[in-house]
Amino acid sequence: QLQLVESGGGLVQPGGSLRLSCAASGFTLDYYAIGWFRQAPGKEREWVSCISSSGGSTMFADSVKDRFTISRDNAKNTVYLQMNSLKPEDTAVYYCASGRGTDWGPLMMDPEEYDYWGQGSQVIVSS
Repeated sequence: QLQLVESGGGLVQPGGSLRLSCAASGFTLDYYAIGWFRQAPGKEREWVSCISSSGGSTMFADSVKDRFTISRDNAKNTVYLQMNSLKPEDTAVYYCASGRGTDWGPLMMDPEEYDYWGQGSQVIVSS
């Protein structure tokens, strides 16, 4: 069964950090770009970041640039989203998703470019 599982979410104070993990089972992440999206209550799903299959290229939404980093460990079949300097507006359910083959570029901001999605990990930034 092809599956992505996010972990690492939780409650953190403003200015704090969290690292989300996206682990794959049933398939190898090596060949796919991976994206992170988030959805806050009452809002549409928002693209956050993505990383190419090789890990050599990354992209970030303006809202998280310079605060979030994305990385991958293909040996562990896992992608990470390091979130620093968290703000209350970062509160959302975070989802990882696998892209299609070797697609890359601005199109990776479109949820339609992703085939498999995790169940989400809740992040709450609050004092």
